[in-house]
Amino acid sequence: MYYFRWLLGFLHLLVWGSIILVHSIPPPDPVQCNRTICTLSNSYGAWGDRKDCSVKSVVYPTTEEELRSAVAHANKNKLKVKVVSKFSHTIPKLACPSSLGHDSLLISTEKYDSGIEIDSVNLAVTADAGVALGDVIDKVEEAGLSLVAAPYWEGVSVAGMISTGAHGSSWWGKGGAVHDHVIGLSMIVPGNESEGYAKVKQIGAQDQLLNAAKVSLGILGVISKVKLSLERGFKRSITYNFTNDSSIENNFMEHGKKYEFGDITWYPSKHTAVYRYDSRVPMDTPGDGINDFLGFQSNEILISKSVRASEKLFESTKSVNGECTLADTTLWYKKQIANGLKNNRQIFTGYPVVGRQGKMQTSGSCLYSPKTRIDASCAWDPRIKGLFFYESTAIFTATKFGDFIKDVKKLRDLKPENFCGIDHYNGFMIRYIKASKAYLGQSEDSIVVDFNYYRADEASTPRLNQDVMEEVEQMAFFKYGARPHWAKNRNLAFLKVQSKYLNFNKFIAVKKQLDPENMLSSEWSDEILFGKEGDGSDGCALEGLCICSEDRHCSPSKGYFCKPGLVYSEARVCRYSPSSSNL
Repeated sequence: MYYFRWLLGFLHLLVWGSIILVHSIPPPDPVQCNRTICTLSNSYGAWGDRKDCSVKSVVYPTTEEELRSAVAHANKNKLKVKVVSKFSHTIPKLACPSSLGHDSLLISTEKYDSGIEIDSVNLAVTADAGVALGDVIDKVEEAGLSLVAAPYWEGVSVAGMISTGAHGSSWWGKGGAVHDHVIGLSMIVPGNESEGYAKVKQIGAQDQLLNAAKVSLGILGVISKVKLSLERGFKRSITYNFTNDSSIENNFMEHGKKYEFGDITWYPSKHTAVYRYDSRVPMDTPGDGINDFLGFQSNEILISKSVRASEKLFESTKSVNGECTLADTTLWYKKQIANGLKNNRQIFTGYPVVGRQGKMQTSGSCLYSPKTRIDASCAWDPRIKGLFFYESTAIFTATKFGDFIKDVKKLRDLKPENFCGIDHYNGFMIRYIKASKAYLGQSEDSIVVDFNYYRADEASTPRLNQDVMEEVEQMAFFKYGARPHWAKNRNLAFLKVQSKYLNFNKFIAVKKQLDPENMLSSEWSDEILFGKEGDGSDGCALEGLCICSEDRHCSPSKGYFCKPGLVYSEARVCRYSPSSSNL
């Protein structure tokens, strides 16, 4: 009864929050310094290994020359160097320059964020590395043009966005990956003494280096400017179809071919698939809608804390029913509000929702707020102790994806309620990426699957039904050879990643050419790029730092033992059982 009353209150706040304009406190600065040392965090407040990233000093260049000077200083003084934007939204520790701290320099592009040049004749925009995606889109739309591809979350910088392979969803034209719309960039690379220890390298559309530089993970050089192709302005028309998931493995291919910006969200425990019918329409089509995705809206801090408290209660009491009630409620509410689509920029009144490309392609309203507002935030803001979760993102060769869906259904059908922990976040988000020439991009048309799930406050705390999430994760990356998204995932997803990219050796050759002393590499970026295994410490599998091979990699003292997968028998997962002799 208490939970039911809380749920009614939760829904009441959600409904009013979607009608009344709510502003949130801005996200925290990723870099915090005291008198002796600086610490870099990501936007979730915790890296995969939960260890701090300490750096000796941080610089904030405002021009390309200041950026070059910072790289030159690091090179001259034999410092490790990395770059971070004001968002720091990458989950792996790619932006951490060194575990030692004292031999490192961090360059923040927070203040290098003003330059945006529109070339309406040649349909292009050039932006400084630290410019926010939302600012680029606004400028482009003001000029009557549109940027075709963008990630769903707009809290990224232009350089960070392309460096890690950020994407939207499309198999049409140049595709949904933003880096495939890059037609040039400037990159600052180490130089010799006669070159001032650093130089600006211009890389054009026909330069073979662009195939390495446009998805570079920040380890080839420091991007200073990015040039993106544009198209004449257009609108989009979006309708969500909430339906049964019985044919999803047969329908996904045709859906991607039929709708330019289509996607699918799958809720296995609810046997529900949500097909997004999303196509471009002419500018004179009536409609002034926006896409204010529910998950990226400002949330009352009380709500975020309450949801987290409920999750922790369900976890500690092993209440699958509680998680399923939350999943039911979340899916019902998403259907009522069209997942955040708004016909008149205020509320959802019916399908289709039509709006300008710049207002429909990405969202992130929780980013924007007056600093005086203290009662709302992004739901995952680490300062409020709200949502805290993992995000696994696997990129499949399209021809293999249907079989993956069938395997997940087999696992689901054993006990559907075990998937409620995924479904009360956002289920399985299914998107489309076209084949790319980028060395660390996708070499063939691909399907991207994202799924989020609960992360415990303490690394040593096992999770309810974590074996299900682990089996899906291993099934994706190892049985079906899916490639990990470079900016997401737990460490185990990157194991043997170099064997999954046909042009990996070409990328490494460019890396040796541009940064022969590995100034821009660190043990953390090497761990991701080369897919290094964890150290096999006690409990390492709980956080995805290893795949269990012994019970001690799980949490035997709390009843979690290393067991084979139920459908993918080669998987090794941490499963709760009364004794290690049971399944």
